[in-house]
Amino acid sequence: MISRTFTPEDYWVMFRRRWVLILTLMIVGGPLAYGISRFLPNRYKSQTLVLVEQQTVPSEIVKPVVTSDISQRLGSMQQQILSRTRLEPVMRQFGLFSEDINRVPLDGLVERLRKAIEVSPVLPMAETRANDLPGFYVSVTLDNPRIAQKVCSAVTSMFIEENLRLRQQHSEDTTQFLTQQLTDAKSKLDQQDAKLAAFKIRYMGLLPDEEKTNLGLLAGAITQLDATTQALERAQEDKGFAEAMLTQQIAAWKESTAGRNPETLEDQVQAMEAQLADLQAKYRDGHPDVIKIKNSIAAIQKKIAENENQEKVTSSERKRVTSVEPTQVTQLRAQIHMFQQVMAEKLREQEDIKRQIKTYQQRAESSPAIEQNYKELTRDYQTALDFYNDLLKKRDQAAMASDLERRQQGEQFRVLDPANLPDSPSFPNRRLFALGGFAGGLALGLSIAFFLESRDTSLRTESDVELVLHSAVLAMIPRIEPPSSTKPWQAPHQPATKSEKPADLGMEA
Repeated sequence: MISRTFTPEDYWVMFRRRWVLILTLMIVGGPLAYGISRFLPNRYKSQTLVLVEQQTVPSEIVKPVVTSDISQRLGSMQQQILSRTRLEPVMRQFGLFSEDINRVPLDGLVERLRKAIEVSPVLPMAETRANDLPGFYVSVTLDNPRIAQKVCSAVTSMFIEENLRLRQQHSEDTTQFLTQQLTDAKSKLDQQDAKLAAFKIRYMGLLPDEEKTNLGLLAGAITQLDATTQALERAQEDKGFAEAMLTQQIAAWKESTAGRNPETLEDQVQAMEAQLADLQAKYRDGHPDVIKIKNSIAAIQKKIAENENQEKVTSSERKRVTSVEPTQVTQLRAQIHMFQQVMAEKLREQEDIKRQIKTYQQRAESSPAIEQNYKELTRDYQTALDFYNDLLKKRDQAAMASDLERRQQGEQFRVLDPANLPDSPSFPNRRLFALGGFAGGLALGLSIAFFLESRDTSLRTESDVELVLHSAVLAMIPRIEPPSSTKPWQAPHQPATKSEKPADLGMEA
């Protein structure tokens, strides 16, 4: 066997030597493949197109609960629908594979039907919907066209019903879950509300919101205390003045009843006492003027004492003369009594205001600690309230989405092209089989020709001789064969001219 590198010219020479074999195999391959296709069972393909329609209400108004990718959901539904539990009733309903029902296990028949069903997505046309699935095809290939059409319709209906069931179930499960969570959140919110209410009742007036009010009340109480104190002082002064006037009126009344005028001695004593006070402010007690005025006051007081003794002697007589006090004395006594009541009332008000001031001061002092606890309770309550409101909003949205699914206005599958009744088999395609037979015959012929040429040890060209002998070729003698030995597929030998090389040297390696 000669090992060499072939050139395109060598391949062309080979083809010229083996063209009859190659052409024969190619011509025989086409009819043979077509004949084989006639013996294969016919398979009919029924197909339907299902579109994925979005919900009728905009998603900005009612947010869909099912937000998973439609491709993933379609794959999940495909696994469920093509399961044995779902396909076995279909197979029994339409009497599929009845001739093999007793010979082949049931799982094998179900697997055969599963392979006959094909679900392929429709590719989106716009780039903006690259992640969205506009629809899908459902194809069923069987040996009976009508049964294929019925099975395709049944499987499509199963996809539509399964999609509605899954979406409704998912919406209802979501609504129930949110309802339960909402109930728990409301219970926690009520607990926080009760704690906050109890805290407000316990620390009423001490809450941070009332701090400014307490400070304002404290300032008002201090102002009120000052006003009450001033009123009390005025009442005390008025009472003292009324008592002094009462004393004078009583003394005057008594003198008038005794026939003397006590106002002269009393006035003298008062005037001297005032003069004495002025002198004592300027001089010491040993000053002559001070001693003189003191002696005068003592003399007048002695005289007044003598007059009082005389009044005791004649008191019974004065009582008989009159026992009714003058109107001025009565009025002064009433004024003094009124002033006493006012003073008592102001004293009570003063004590009450002091207690209020003490209370407001205590509130102001305890406000920071209470404020911290109040903030913690308020923060927990606000967190529970926000969580409850958020769950309430989500529950309402889920309820609207569930109602939308029950009304079949959400995302749904709609059959655009019903399952068709195939009028010609989809398998086998005899034209393709024939073309395949021609191509296979051609490939087989080329392979056999190349194999034969590779096994041929004849020396046909100068390069073959030089490759074997490792020497240059000096002359070439063509092989001369008898005319009877010429093969029908070989052309008669033509003597080589000086300008061309012979095709066969007639030498054996």
